[in-house]
Amino acid sequence: MALKHALSPLTFYFTFGSFCLGKTTDMSAFNTPNHGPSATDFAAANSLPISALRTAAAEASVVPKDATYPYSLGNSDKSTIHSDWVSFKEGAALSWVADMDVDCDGVNHKCEGNRDGQPETNWGALSAYAVPYIVIPNRFLAANKDILPGNNIAAVICNGKMYYGILGDSNGDDPQITGEASWLMARTCFPQENLQGNNAHSSKDVTYILFTGKGAVLPESAIDQTYITDFDTLRSMGDKLARALASNLASTTSAESAAASLWTGWEGVVTMILALFCAVLLTLAL
Repeated sequence: MALKHALSPLTFYFTFGSFCLGKTTDMSAFNTPNHGPSATDFAAANSLPISALRTAAAEASVVPKDATYPYSLGNSDKSTIHSDWVSFKEGAALSWVADMDVDCDGVNHKCEGNRDGQPETNWGALSAYAVPYIVIPNRFLAANKDILPGNNIAAVICNGKMYYGILGDSNGDDPQITGEASWLMARTCFPQENLQGNNAHSSKDVTYILFTGKGAVLPESAIDQTYITDFDTLRSMGDKLARALASNLASTTSAESAAASLWTGWEGVVTMILALFCAVLLTLAL
């Protein structure tokens, strides 16, 4: 029997360390809490300015409707979703900074420590063990369905690295919260913290970037009701959107700097003219 028939996808994956999932029709072998897809399968390109994106998200200030929520149950601290970047032609996105709780809704709703899991996610029944996805509050999703049709590409900056996922679910708890991601995403971000349903990464140091519009949606050819079946497409779309966003942010910063420099140059001239004008008025008054 040929080797490719003798080995299961999971066995082959861990036998050959350089193997990358790419397009894989059968992802069921990765529906396990300890052997999901590798971080490299959904990691952002090293050439992207991750630090600059994180800084820009921290400085975002435009607040849309229904955008502020607690970022963990029992905590009065809030996290706000910002819309500074939604008007960009390419790389349009929402952003927020929060902690990271573990969401196991979908086929793994009985994951360790998960007391209130649901058997479905918003657009299917995703595998929290095998799909890197993020969660947003129900109320915010309802107010922004036009730009968030579901399965939108997301970028998560955590622990100094950036990973891609999708918008896979929404939070309907009372109160609704921000800062949730699938078991796979959470454990990839913080592999030493044993994150699970009742054990979160509690520091507010995770940056979430959610790309908006239909052009940012992972196509049906790359995802089914339970699994992402084409991680190559996830990474390539993520890198393209993140590069466009970074380019837009750099252009905006350059334009603001140029405007500030122009004003600085004219400020002295304007001040001198005003001083002379006041002197003339004073002379006439005398």
